[in-house]
Amino acid sequence: MDLIQKNENQIVFAADAEESLVNSIRRYLNEIPILAIEEVEISKNDSALYDETISHRMGLIPLKTDSSMNSKTEINLKLANNKEGIIYSGNLKGGAEVVYGKIPITILNKDQEFEVLAKAKLGKGSEHSKYSPGILFYRNSAEVTLDKEFLNKVKKACPNAEIKEKGNKIVILDNKKESVCEVCEGISEKEGKKPEVEYKNDLIITIESFGQLSTKDIFSKAIKELESDLNDVIKKVDKA
Repeated sequence: MDLIQKNENQIVFAADAEESLVNSIRRYLNEIPILAIEEVEISKNDSALYDETISHRMGLIPLKTDSSMNSKTEINLKLANNKEGIIYSGNLKGGAEVVYGKIPITILNKDQEFEVLAKAKLGKGSEHSKYSPGILFYRNSAEVTLDKEFLNKVKKACPNAEIKEKGNKIVILDNKKESVCEVCEGISEKEGKKPEVEYKNDLIITIESFGQLSTKDIFSKAIKELESDLNDVIKKVDKA
């Protein structure tokens, strides 16, 4: 595995892996237990938004998910406000940490009040998208061979691309975070010439977190959930 880029909520790496395996891991992101608001009790709401709209917004607020949480975990959150202006997700107080504190919930005018109690529980993205921890996507790395006449155009369109010159040809390596394959194909085909594209076995894998878990935890937990289901299948096959 070769690391290409890493920041707080995203990791990009190259790996020699079967596409079917990576696709299975991608699907199992939605089998990871994630904390989200499940129940909302609104006792005061003088804002212009309906209770149902506010409840929906609150359910989609990402909450930090701890490994110590389980199916019995129930965390209470509350929010009370009588000040004019925007009520943000960061105004929620209780036993769970809000990932992004500037998500608007509603707006109060002068002399209006808002008060709500919420209960957060674990769930899975396969049940509702609010429990989704992030996304995983991938593509094959590739080499695109073009006539050398396109060198300056490719450099202008893809300044960070890795380019090798071979005689009257240039070879562009599509093995970075940003895909350059389609851009290079477009440059060549615009002039009526077909490029040579050779796809490699390496996959460029990107994992993006919505903030409840780190990208590392998302990847490892998805693999564990996949392994758990595969072990269940093996046990059932053995008993058959």
